Amino acid sequence: MVKIVGKYQHERSENLDEFFRILGVPYIPRKMMSMANPRIEISQNDDEWTLKNVTMLRTQEIKFKLGEEYEEFMPSGVVLKNTTSLEGDCLVTISIGPDGNKVTRKYEFSDDQLIL
Repeated sequence: MVKIVGKYQHERSENLDEFFRILGVPYIPRKMMSMANPRIEISQNDDEWTLKNVTMLRTQEIKFKLGEEYEEFMPSGVVLKNTTSLEGDCLVTISIGPDGNKVTRKYEFSDDQLIL
């Protein structure tokens, strides 16, 4: 199993605007978030995981336990209902937006990178 806990620097995005659009994020916040260059920090304390997205403007911290539903508050005010599971070398988060749209985020880890 590869190391998941650590710090990862954003290099590039693909389809990020579409992801935020499906979740109902308004146009201007969506464009601002798509241009951000976050550092992702992942830590684990017993069965609680913490995922931080750190940018120059803000830090968003999410705490969760695998398999349990939790809320994620987007900068636009949209609240997502999430459930995250560990599948091999991946953390997989199923997000359901306020309008019922469902999106999957897959955090795939290798020895030297994280692909989201």
